[in-house]
Order: sequence, then C-alpha cells, then structure tokens
Amino acid sequence: MQTKSGARRVHAGWYAGAFLLVLALVGAVLYGTGAFGSGDEKGALDRACDGSLAQGGLGEALHSSDLRADGEDDGGYLAACRVRTHESGPQGSSLELKLRWSTTKAPSEALTWYNADYDGVREQAAPLGHGWSGVVRYAGGTYQVMAALDCVNQKDKALVAYGDLLGASNGTTLTGLGRVTTETAAKAAEKHGCQVAVGERLTGLSTARLGAPATAKPLARAQGSCAALRGTDAAVAGTPEIMEYPADPDAPQTNCYLVTKAKKPGYGLYAYYGAAAKDFLASEGDQLEKGYGPTHGDRDYAWATATCPHSAQRSVFVLYHLHDGDTDTYPVPHYSASFARDTLRAFADHEAKQRGCTDVRVTQGS
Repeated sequence: MQTKSGARRVHAGWYAGAFLLVLALVGAVLYGTGAFGSGDEKGALDRACDGSLAQGGLGEALHSSDLRADGEDDGGYLAACRVRTHESGPQGSSLELKLRWSTTKAPSEALTWYNADYDGVREQAAPLGHGWSGVVRYAGGTYQVMAALDCVNQKDKALVAYGDLLGASNGTTLTGLGRVTTETAAKAAEKHGCQVAVGERLTGLSTARLGAPATAKPLARAQGSCAALRGTDAAVAGTPEIMEYPADPDAPQTNCYLVTKAKKPGYGLYAYYGAAAKDFLASEGDQLEKGYGPTHGDRDYAWATATCPHSAQRSVFVLYHLHDGDTDTYPVPHYSASFARDTLRAFADHEAKQRGCTDVRVTQGS
C-alpha cells in the first residue's frame, strides 16, 4: 500500500521530469530558430574585432540571428572581423569589418573604390546622415559603409571603419550594416581613448542609386550636392541636368554629376575631407598632393584643395570628364578645360563655405 508521502514523492518526481522536458523542448526550439547560439558562438561574437563588434544591427544586416564570427587577418588594421550566417552558397550572407587609424598606411584601392571615380556613376557615395561622418558606397553589386570619426582629443587622428555587406541587400540589411559599422567604430574609438562625436542611431538607409534616367533632373532644381552649379553655364557645355545626393556637411565625401540631355553623366565632381581625402590621395599615388594630378592615364580632369577645420590634411576637390563603360564613349565628346576649371571653382567654393574651409586653390588638370 502506497503512503501519502510516497505518492507526493512520485508526483514531485513526475512534475520535475515534465518541467525538465518542457525546458529541453523550448531550448531546442529557440536554438533551432536562432534565438540564441551556442556559448562558443556567442563568445566569438563578443571577441570579434578585438572585442569592439557592435551587435545591435547584425540581425538586420544578415537577416538572421544564427550567426558566427570568424577571425580575419588584420593586415595591419587596428582590428578586422567577419560575421556570417550558417547558410552557404547563394543563401548565405556575410559582413566584413575593418578598422584603422587615419594616421596609418591607407588601404588598398580594392577597399576604398576610388579608382572608379571617372567611370560614369560607379563611384557612388551617399551620405549616411543622422549626424554621422560617413557614406554608403555602391559598386559592382556590393554595398559598403565607410565612417571616419575624428578624435576630438587627438588632433589630426580619426578612427576609420569600413563595413562590406556580401549577399542580398535591401533597405533593412543596409541599415543594419550602417548600424554595425558606425557603432563598432564608436565603440573601438572609446576603447582606445579617442573621444568622438557620434550621430543618432541609423534608420531608414536606402538602396536607391543614381544612374537611371529617372534620377536626373534639371540643373535649375539642384538643391543638394549639386546646388553650387545652378549658376554655371553647364547647359552650354552639354550637361543641362544633374544627378545629386542630399547635402550633408558631416559626410567625408560629396558626389555630384552633370548629365547630358540623353541622361548620361558627363562630368563627375567629388569632394573629399579629412581621412577620406588622405585615402583618395593614397589611391592616386600621392600625385595630386605633389601637384601632378590624378594618375588615370589620359583622363581629363581639374582639381583643387582647401584648408578645413579638424584636420591638417587639405581637402581635395576633383572634376572628371566621365567615361561611359557601357558604350565605351564619352557622353560629352569634347572636354572644355576652361569650363572644368570654372565649374570646379564654383563647386569647391560652395563646399568650402558649408564646411568652414579657407584657402581654396584650383589647379588645372590635364
């Protein structure tokens, strides 16, 4: 005959077993859906990029919470890491981050993409906005977020971050990439005693790109990055329209394109500041800085420099006669050196005024 105490022990044991079974089932479901990974994987994320990886936007960037972090050869960078989903092949995505100080050797052209700035709109750079010193770049089906955060307590030094997204992209993934890149840069800067001005949490980054005919508009309606050119004789030079990005005095790079009646970019104007200017000059083999101009063979160009606050590096302004890679032609057949010089002067003067820069010097190119 079973006693009451024995019955209670049986019931207690049954409840405990059922509770453990429920916990096991819940854990299996959560693990299978990626709600949490293994301790090793979580630890790898915490250690990634020398412990500076900001994880807030990873799920958005990679459309998954089941992630793993891989060590990357730092290649002389302050830190480097890669985060990827468990899927392989076309279904898989990955995010690569590289961090460096602006005082170290500039990265390769493959990372900064400045070697495409004469080829139509391939070297696109839209401002991040939200108070961040950064841009969204697009080339060859890949998006990159570049952020350059000046150290306010260490003159002429900035923490530069490059985040590349490999895989399917949309507004959500791009916003996630922006968050991871900027927040990782800020976290790394703080870790190393570099005090930086941070922006607001990034939201609503767009994958919209310039280049399609619908992105062109009359020069008279320019109000963003091409606003300075409204009073120029660009229409006479064969480029009565523009393709532009919103104006942003925090962005380390500004792009503006003058467009023909056929909606083809004929001239590209670019401004580079601080760390971005240094990277651009390095990509040109320091030819601009030495007074020789860009090294793109027989490309036609004009360039200028200016002294700007927060950096000993002079800012650089460049106008290129653009080549159309699709047709292997120049949408503006005949390059006008005088038009290029005057247009670049208007662009550089306007940019300098917006940034508090002085001593604008225009140099004729090829």
